[in-house]
Amino acid sequence: MNKHTKLVVSVLFVVIIILAAAITRFYLNTPQDNINRKNQTEIVKRLDVDSAGNRIFEDNNKNYGIADSSDRIIAAPEWLSLEFADSGFCIASRRIGGKKLCGCIDYEGNITVPFIYENIRKKYCGDTVFYAADTSSANECVIYNDSFVPAFRHSWTECDVKGDEVILKSNQGVYTFSAGNGGFLFKGASVSGNTMGFDYSLDVFSRIILSKLNAPMLEKICGDIGEYLEFAYTGNDDILSDITSGSRSSFFQLFQDDHKVLSKKLLGISDVYIYSKKSENDIPLYSVSLEADTEITYTDETGTKKTLRDKYKASVDFSGSSESNLTAIGGKFALSEPNYPKPEPPEENNEEKSDSHNHDENAREES
Repeated sequence: MNKHTKLVVSVLFVVIIILAAAITRFYLNTPQDNINRKNQTEIVKRLDVDSAGNRIFEDNNKNYGIADSSDRIIAAPEWLSLEFADSGFCIASRRIGGKKLCGCIDYEGNITVPFIYENIRKKYCGDTVFYAADTSSANECVIYNDSFVPAFRHSWTECDVKGDEVILKSNQGVYTFSAGNGGFLFKGASVSGNTMGFDYSLDVFSRIILSKLNAPMLEKICGDIGEYLEFAYTGNDDILSDITSGSRSSFFQLFQDDHKVLSKKLLGISDVYIYSKKSENDIPLYSVSLEADTEITYTDETGTKKTLRDKYKASVDFSGSSESNLTAIGGKFALSEPNYPKPEPPEENNEEKSDSHNHDENAREES
């Protein structure tokens, strides 16, 4: 290496040393806060605080996050709204697909309840807290407990609290519950049905029945009653495929073996009750009884067409322990034929009546 090259290398080495020293001096003299200022979230407004000192805050973009008691940010400000709930959760909202939707996050910003709801309402029943989450499109309401675990495996159309009772509604019924530390206790149900243009209702208050059947099971039973009645009056065997997957031999039409009956017309349904039956294989059995107001057209012993109106008792049997295996297993009416009126005695002809009258007159004259 010649003298000229050595000189150039020495100069470059000195320049590098000077630059390194200058850069080091810059970082030593610059506060660390200034280095991260551009990346640091600014807490503009401190809002609600929980019992542990965690606080909801608003940043300069009017988004909301969570900071701990030392103002250390633990959930980034990326939510349109935040509200402290129970069990370490927050009700939050964000814009998805142009809509403001609600869900839940934990204190680290992890999503715990999906953002599919229009709103999430905190409800009180006595000392019990629960939440009603309303969907924005399907008119459905999902009930969560205070730990944001779904309290039911199905949704509702309405939720209301009256005194110490929670009233939940669906398209088919109204259901009453009491709320406590153990969850929701089923207290009563009123389920509606319609068949062949006539409304009916199944009201249930038995604690034994309500401990075994939930709302969807009661709604299936109520609906299947109407399907059976339509089969019993019309004879349409295809209807039975909607209520049972088993044998149809235990389902009977109304007065199906009475050849005097010409037609059957349903006029109303009343006195609908459900009760448990004894089971031999540990699968719960239920029977629903009812009265069907009916008009019968028939032919009497002289071949004359007549009508008769009466109420006839029927029963429909069910088997199953869950929504997946509940099925109708039979249906029949108590009577095999209508309560026909007694035949009228034959009328005597006029000639016989006249002879009898003359005989009576002669007898009185002789006496």
